[in-house]
Amino acid sequence: MFQQSSQHVASYYAHSCADRLLGRAALEGEHTAEVLIIGAGFSGLHTALRLALAGKRVTLLEASRVAWAASGRNGGQAILGWSCDMPPLEAALGYERARRLWDGMRWAAQELRELPVRHGFDCDYRPGHLWTSVMPRRISLLTEWQREASHKWGHDGLQFIAREQLPQWVASERYQAGLYDPEGGHLNPLKLALGLAAAIERAGGCIYEQSKALSYREEGDQYVVTTERGCIRANVLVLACNAYLDQLDPELASCVLPVGTYQVATAPLTAEQATELLPSNVCVTDNQFVLDYFRRTPDNRLLFGGGCTYLGGMPKDIAAATRPYLERVFPQLKGVELEFSWGGHIDLTLKRTPDIGRRGDLYWLQGYSGHGVLPTLAGARAVSDAILGQPDELTLYQGLSNGSFPGGKYLAAPLEAIGKAWYRLRDSI
Repeated sequence: MFQQSSQHVASYYAHSCADRLLGRAALEGEHTAEVLIIGAGFSGLHTALRLALAGKRVTLLEASRVAWAASGRNGGQAILGWSCDMPPLEAALGYERARRLWDGMRWAAQELRELPVRHGFDCDYRPGHLWTSVMPRRISLLTEWQREASHKWGHDGLQFIAREQLPQWVASERYQAGLYDPEGGHLNPLKLALGLAAAIERAGGCIYEQSKALSYREEGDQYVVTTERGCIRANVLVLACNAYLDQLDPELASCVLPVGTYQVATAPLTAEQATELLPSNVCVTDNQFVLDYFRRTPDNRLLFGGGCTYLGGMPKDIAAATRPYLERVFPQLKGVELEFSWGGHIDLTLKRTPDIGRRGDLYWLQGYSGHGVLPTLAGARAVSDAILGQPDELTLYQGLSNGSFPGGKYLAAPLEAIGKAWYRLRDSI
């Protein structure tokens, strides 16, 4: 659906990793693997690393470059939970099974802190997430989640931040209150992906770039995947393509809608300016339907995002489109230079629940709906454990129902855009 490139987009992340963006060879000729994973984003990388460390012979195919899509472009916010929040999960699974998924999310938050240390790479991880309310009437969402998280899900560490305390966290008059989660955090997602890729190769896994999977078929008890210059046979196939699954599997692709999102990075601020904006150096999101999100970088920039498009394209001038929202939060940054601006596509499901499952020895991970830094790791544990003979956690995800978007290939996006217009209007009132 979307044209892929041999290079990463000109984002702040690519700039920060310029000396590490080394190309890998394309797949040529005929190959075999125990496990073949299509897609070298977070889902594929986490799954591959866990399997390679377990002794499996793993190959990753990537159509462009490692973390070329959302995994290398996202907001870098490692926030606990899923885009749908907990009610749909509990409704589908019941309390006990939903609690197991939540416990898996807390495991992912801790695991993400430990992975870079364990494998010897840095991804600029910083602890702390602040969830804020713009509207006074939505402060109750913060306090209700604090109470529910503690009493129902065993997450006791959330701290309510009253309006008069907010200047210690964020220098903006826009917010009425906040909720601090010490188990969340933020990081450079491209550095994380590149570190995972190097760890996979050290563990014996193979990664091929510029190797778009054109088709797959079953032959006996194996899967055969064809690329432009080669093919590969595997006992197990994992589809980790998310918004870029396209025609590789039309049935699975119909369950996700690609949605464009974008963000900017300022030129470096002084250390004093950056500290004044976010004294606690946490990442921040709000509870509007179309939310703003932002954080500081180690070189004292502000990364700021929040726009989205449901019809596939991007604003012609992302910086100009984003500037009003940035200056609405931080009027003191009026006219600040926006050195980088970029966008990408996330994979939305109809209910915003993750779509992770299997058919025989075919597995898939998709549908993170813009909230994937931690859920991809939790989902990868479920899939890799199932491949290793422990399917219990994957069975939980398979209890979630993600149907096709109404309207089919041509009308799904316009219908979704119309539906979301109401929520945008509600945010503005």
